[in-house]
Formats: sequence, C-alpha cells, structure tokens
Amino acid sequence: MSFITQIKTFAALGSGVIGSGWVARALAHGLDVVAWDPAPGAEAALRARIANAWPALEKAGLAPGAAQDRLRFVATIEECVRDADFIQESAPERLDLKCELHAKISAAAKPNALIGSSTSGLLPSEFYADATHPERCVVGHPFNPVYLLPLVEVVGGAKTAPEAVQAAIQVYESLGMRPLHVRKEVPGFIADRLLEALWREALHLINDGIASTGEIDDAIRFGAGLRWSFMGTFLTYTLAGGNAGMRHFMAQFGPALQLPWTYLPAPELTETLIDRVVEGTSEQQGSRSIAELERYRDDCLLAVLGAIKETKSKHGFAFAD
Repeated sequence: MSFITQIKTFAALGSGVIGSGWVARALAHGLDVVAWDPAPGAEAALRARIANAWPALEKAGLAPGAAQDRLRFVATIEECVRDADFIQESAPERLDLKCELHAKISAAAKPNALIGSSTSGLLPSEFYADATHPERCVVGHPFNPVYLLPLVEVVGGAKTAPEAVQAAIQVYESLGMRPLHVRKEVPGFIADRLLEALWREALHLINDGIASTGEIDDAIRFGAGLRWSFMGTFLTYTLAGGNAGMRHFMAQFGPALQLPWTYLPAPELTETLIDRVVEGTSEQQGSRSIAELERYRDDCLLAVLGAIKETKSKHGFAFAD
C-alpha cells in the first residue's frame, strides 16, 4: 500500500497539553487541522493554548498560509478523521481507551492515511489490536512543548508495515521534527526511560532530605543540562576521556558504576514526599501563572535552539547532527 506523505489536512484527537501542541505545530506549518475532544469546554481550552503558543511560533517562523483560523473543531471521531491525510491521537494513557479509539479511528479513516499515537509508553501492538489496516499504524511520541521541541520517537507494532514507519518519519520531518526510529517495542521507548531514571533519583534526594526541588533543577540547568542540549551523554563522556576518548573514559570511570550511588527503584510516594515536591515547585513557580511560565520556557527554547543552530553552522555541522 502507498501511504499518504504529502499532507494538507491534519486530524488531532485529544486536545490536552500534547494534543494542542500537535495542533499548534500543524497550523504553524500551514496545514488545515480538524480536532476532536469529548471533554466539556475542550474547544475553548484548545484555542486558548494555541493563542498562547502562537507568539513563539511567529518568532520561530510560520509557513506561508499558516493561521490559527485554519483549525476546525468537530463533534465526532468520524468527522475528525474522514478527510484527514494524517491522524495523530493524543488521548489519556489508558490501554482500553486507546483500543476503543483506534478501532473507531481506523474504521473511519482513509485506508492509506497514516495513524500515529502520542503514547509515552503503551505498546502499539496492544492498542492497535482491533484497528482496520493496522499496517499503517505507528507511535509518534513527541515531547512538550510539541510545537517547538523537534524530537518524535517513531515505533511500529507487530502488524505495522516497515513502509509505514518510513512514511511517518517523512511526514514528521515535513513538520520540522527530528524523528527517532525506535527499532523494538519497549515500554517507555528511549527518552522516557532515561528521564524516568533521573526522576526516580531526584525523588530519592528529596525524600532523604538531601536537596530541594529547586536545588535539583539547578544541578541540571547549570551543569549537565547545558551540555545535554547540544552534545548529549555519550559524546560528552567521550570528551571526558581526553585525547584517548571513550575507551579511556570507560576504563577510568566504569568501575564507579558498581558503587552504590543510585537507588534505581522509586521511593514510596508518601504524602510527606508529595508535599515536599509540591511545596518546592510552588516556591519555584512563585506568582507566575502556568501560561506565563510556558511563554518563558518557549522563549528560552527558541534562544537555545537558535544558538545551537548558529554554532553548528559555524563548525560545519548540520542542525540534525
């Protein structure tokens, strides 16, 4: 089957933080978007999120014809997907809900329209079990804010055609994203498995009274986080090995992996721990609203992405390198 890769109409099912991010990215790339969400007040909330994101998208650069009014909100799943060239589902992380949704989505969609799910950890072989034409169904797991961060993890299920994975990668690239093909179905995929390990250790540090939420965030944003934004982990450690590179680094620091520095299993989420996390983050947030913090985050991301792009060009790297 030949899958649609030149898309004009983007369907979005689910309009929460992730779903609205997809809508904003699609609109910014000059597409028509049809959205559906059964929650009360969903359309008004979606349009408010798009409006809040739009200044950052204008700074990043809009495609010709990009406009917020190219969004149409509809009442049914069938109306949402019927004429769509590409479909992205961003419903809550419940297997039963995903199965039910994709049975309906795939039955109403064009046979050659690709269907992506924003799930952050559920396996596509499970929730696409009852889908019509499951060979065109993939996971497209993005990162918040979807309209600015380029990474999207693409995962196929047992019935997904390899051609569909490559077609989905092509579509995501056309939306300005950096697709990462996850070659095997594994819970949490790649990025979230790494993030969960860091999150568990951070909760232990709070639970044990070693650091506050703000101090932990400072440890990341003034240290390793700066390096991660342009060099990742493995290339950073290659430099730590000096001229001998990674082999020397592994020989020198590898034995430390056997030391009991980390816990790995998560601490029990007691009310005391939850209160400490909430109190700490409330202090960090201060009087700023979530919308204000989102705009601050977006401006910082634009600055970081712009600086990385400029510096990579100066050193002869492509932005995707």
